[in-house]
Amino acid sequence: MSNRSEQFASLEEPQKRGQAAEAIVKSELVSYGVSVLLPAYDNEPYDIVIELGDDFHRIQIKTAFEATTDGAVRFRTRSTRTKSSGYEREGYEGSVDFFAVYAPMCDETYLIPIEDAGNTQMTIRYEQSKNNNVKNINWHEDYRFDEVLPSLGSNPIR
Repeated sequence: MSNRSEQFASLEEPQKRGQAAEAIVKSELVSYGVSVLLPAYDNEPYDIVIELGDDFHRIQIKTAFEATTDGAVRFRTRSTRTKSSGYEREGYEGSVDFFAVYAPMCDETYLIPIEDAGNTQMTIRYEQSKNNNVKNINWHEDYRFDEVLPSLGSNPIR
């Protein structure tokens, strides 16, 4: 586990972990030479916008957690808000273009097109499963920043 992952794990409040994940994702994008734009207010469904060439992409940042199966992480693809009548859950379809996900257990960042994400959650596998299943697997290397950003027209500096 990297120092960054250990430091992240020591954060107790969910809000602080969310803030740390946002900072990690933003710094990773900047290190690739990507312009990161922030909404002026906190009522947008996206956390940041990135500029790649002549295109702008709306991004919702998420923190992954360990999946119930070994060698995989999972993140939720729905927004949950507390209302007086209970919880309201809403998807991001039409509101964001990508999920940027920080996975602290393996200290990796992923960029997932919303079309690839499930309706409620998505699992990303970073190790082969024990039963060696390879069908319908979302492999981590397909979504890592260094794989996805060049296909979007970015010019990574690493």
